[in-house]
Amino acid sequence: MNTYPVYHVDAFTEKNFSGNPAAVVLLNEWLADETLTAIAAEINLPETAFLVGDHLRWFTPKIEVNLCGHATLATAFVLTEHCAYPKNPITFKTRSGELYVTH
Repeated sequence: MNTYPVYHVDAFTEKNFSGNPAAVVLLNEWLADETLTAIAAEINLPETAFLVGDHLRWFTPKIEVNLCGHATLATAFVLTEHCAYPKNPITFKTRSGELYVTH
């Protein structure tokens, strides 16, 4: 059985259980798209962000999407608050091009 760190982040708020919920899953390598979709379905939040290195992808419980702002911000939050990520701005490579988050 494989395990992966999953973070549940409420974006656009400082109050628990409000804002826009997203899951963030940090991976060492990409899993099959079907597996990513299954993980997102199991988590069952509007969006789940998967990060490998600086490559970021977003999945709903049913499909991969091209862009998700709140899950991108949630990923940046996890990197800075839980992973001591030193780079500023954070650059993500995505299907929609490079995205930058300044913290």
